[in-house]
Amino acid sequence: MNTLEAIILGIVQGLTEFLPISSSGHLEIGKVLLGTEVEESLGFTVLVHFATVLSTITVFRKDILELFKGLFAFTWNESTRYTLKILLSMIPVLVVGLFFEDRVETMFSGNLLLVGIALLVTAAFLFLSSRIKKNMTKKIPFGDAFIMGLAQALAVIPGISRSGSTIATGLLLKNERGSVARFSFLMVLLPIIGAALLRLLAWKPSLGSGTEMIPLLAGFLTAYVSGVIACRWMIRIVKKGNLIWFALYCLAIGTVSIIFS
Repeated sequence: MNTLEAIILGIVQGLTEFLPISSSGHLEIGKVLLGTEVEESLGFTVLVHFATVLSTITVFRKDILELFKGLFAFTWNESTRYTLKILLSMIPVLVVGLFFEDRVETMFSGNLLLVGIALLVTAAFLFLSSRIKKNMTKKIPFGDAFIMGLAQALAVIPGISRSGSTIATGLLLKNERGSVARFSFLMVLLPIIGAALLRLLAWKPSLGSGTEMIPLLAGFLTAYVSGVIACRWMIRIVKKGNLIWFALYCLAIGTVSIIFS
């Protein structure tokens, strides 16, 4: 992987991690188009996922700080309730990640047909959620948090957007739009960090002249910057209810992927 390829894939990861169009699906498409080997891209995948975690922390730093303050007050308060909802939402993706992720990745890696079909599923999710009214006031009860967690677990499939599936599910359950966007981005922090750490343990970099570190750094930086931009943009989009355009985009990209598979 050269520096230009790393920059392109870094931007793709940063944008698509937060926009509801499937970062994993676009990375698979990008790897196929650029001819990047899976073994070569493992370390890169780990780094760009850490970059998007850092993007989330940057955008929601005040919210995260408030949650920690509430937790360390050691009382039953709103921060404690919210943190428990996040932990509850993590259970499905933890089960899927431990027992099924390797099997799913093997099935979908480099397979444009299956990725394309999954993108069509994402398009359907987004289309249905775009029909929900904008004046909902519910603030994500525990049951809805778990159901959003189930949607997040489904996103282990490349082409199923994590943000798209969780946001769409939250909206279909008739929760308030701002609360859905905030919860959707915060609920993924620990699962992404855990998955990246596991992949990091499996990564065995070959440190020769050190030139391969330049593409890795370029990919990390571009994923971080584009991730911050996309995260802030996505929050505004969810509040305004303009998800139909992303549904049409996923429909188009999914169809093209199927045709050229």
